[in-house]
Amino acid sequence: MSNEAIARAESVLGYEFRNKSLLEIALTHASVANSRLLSNERLEFLGDAVLGLVVCAELYDRHQDKLEGTLTKVKSLIVSRKTCAAIADTVGLTELLNLGKGMTTRHHLPTSIRAAVYEAVVGAIYVDGGFEAAKAFVLKTTLPHICKSEDCDVLENYKSALQQLAQRMLDAVPRYIALDEQGPDHSKSFEVSVVIGEERFPSAWGPSKKEAEQNAARAALQELLRRKRTAESAAPRSA
Repeated sequence: MSNEAIARAESVLGYEFRNKSLLEIALTHASVANSRLLSNERLEFLGDAVLGLVVCAELYDRHQDKLEGTLTKVKSLIVSRKTCAAIADTVGLTELLNLGKGMTTRHHLPTSIRAAVYEAVVGAIYVDGGFEAAKAFVLKTTLPHICKSEDCDVLENYKSALQQLAQRMLDAVPRYIALDEQGPDHSKSFEVSVVIGEERFPSAWGPSKKEAEQNAARAALQELLRRKRTAESAAPRSA
């Protein structure tokens, strides 16, 4: 790559490499490399692991009331090939990729190739600048997708999360009881309570039975997680 191309790539990434050859390798597809060892495949392997760690840590910090099953589903969406390819397109990495002959129609590149260059760049930044530099780049580029995931059904399915935790902690399945409904037909509100075993948890309201159940499940989930944390902190630590 020419110095001009490298400078343009660094400008796109918002990161200046100390070792410019790492950037060049990250942007080199195996179809044009003299050896696969000189392509971006090894950096892709490393970047995939760094990406997963950063996203997992961010989701863990953001969503204290979510179980691992829910967090795993959201993480899978964010680090998927589809999302990584979309990030590569948005950032401008697809246009910078060094490809062999016959693969120059960038608008029709396979998702796997576009995703790979993003992961390779993450790996290159990690090798060049360390974990914090790579983390900053990952969060900057994935944040819109992380924020978008906060509105998706998989993250808001408190009923599913509550069922997992209730079965694990209490060996019981939650039941939902409709307690009340108020308001005119076109604008009703519903009150629902969760019962697990013999215990009834505080009720919650919602503009539909489905939303009331989710709200009630969320309240019960938070209470069970509070009890779980209390029990864990009170348990004696092994020497």
